Amino acid sequence: MAHQSSTLTTSLTRPGANNVGTDPRELYLKLFSGEMFKGFENNAIARDLVMKRTLKNGKSLQFIYTGRTTAEYHTPGNAILGNSDGAPPVAEKTIVVDDLLISSAFVYELDETLAHYELRGEISRKIGYALAEKYDRLIFRSITRGARSASPITKANFIEPGGTQIRVGSTTNESDAFNAQNLVAAFYDAAAAMDEKGISQDGRVGVLNPRQYYALIQEVGDNGLVNRDAQGDSRQSGQGIVEIAGIKIYKSMNIPFLGKYGTKYGGTTGETDPGRTGSFIAPTPENANSGGHKNDYGTNAELGAKSCGLIFQKEAAGVVETIGPQVQVTSGDVSVVYQGDVILGRLAMGADYLNPAAAVELHVGATAPSAF
Repeated sequence: MAHQSSTLTTSLTRPGANNVGTDPRELYLKLFSGEMFKGFENNAIARDLVMKRTLKNGKSLQFIYTGRTTAEYHTPGNAILGNSDGAPPVAEKTIVVDDLLISSAFVYELDETLAHYELRGEISRKIGYALAEKYDRLIFRSITRGARSASPITKANFIEPGGTQIRVGSTTNESDAFNAQNLVAAFYDAAAAMDEKGISQDGRVGVLNPRQYYALIQEVGDNGLVNRDAQGDSRQSGQGIVEIAGIKIYKSMNIPFLGKYGTKYGGTTGETDPGRTGSFIAPTPENANSGGHKNDYGTNAELGAKSCGLIFQKEAAGVVETIGPQVQVTSGDVSVVYQGDVILGRLAMGADYLNPAAAVELHVGATAPSAF
């Protein structure tokens, strides 16, 4: 009886191939000089700016909304059995864990042996960047949705405040989004709106794209809006050093921005394309309601092309994790059979907005983006 064998084919990451060329050892013919270029790296910031919960032995987590109540005068002789209107009203929000999110690479053992630079650590870092980028984008999309939503509390005469959308500038040009004076005015409007809606001042942050942030710190840096103990490089970091109206300001390439992520060039923006930006800079937001998503993160059309910044308090959104970001590497028999290892990064999380009143979306144009 003839023995029938099957061949398992996999897509290999061949670090010795020049631009995925046909020679898997081409780059090994040269001595390596200098540092490994890390390319474009995003730091995950959203995880620590919203409500984060760890979920075990379940697929979703329930968050409870409690609306406001009233005060009333007591009538002598009447039993006190709670307000006559049944307040406070209560509603719920459930966040479901999305499917397992992964990023992986196969490292051939011989390639690793021949390589003259440290390989696994570099690949692991890039996998981590990919997961962090996705993590931030889902949270920022959730906050955007919250800013366009009404409160879940709908009891008659007890409707709680919903999200806020604030126009940046007064023209129909996208260049309004980069004007520092327009942004400063929008931050004060956002602070006032959150005050009026009863949102705590603790944990208020704003997230802008890098060009907005740098335009802003040039305008506000010498006007008393920066902590005088934080100067120089720290001001350039975009990690919450600058404050306007008690709102710490961050920069990120992962916010929905004028129909893309992070930045947009040309058109009416007045921002010059620096050239050779690569395929990972400012991509169009993916249609997030597909694949393994279990929460509503919106589609390209729903996000629209007018959103240009987020201001929120930590109660604006929640993220539920069942598996935190981690790296796994194969070993043992698997490594022997394939003569290499799979480096796998994974996480399991879900995000959604919680309190819409704590979310503010900045936008350009006369008409605010529609709810979704």
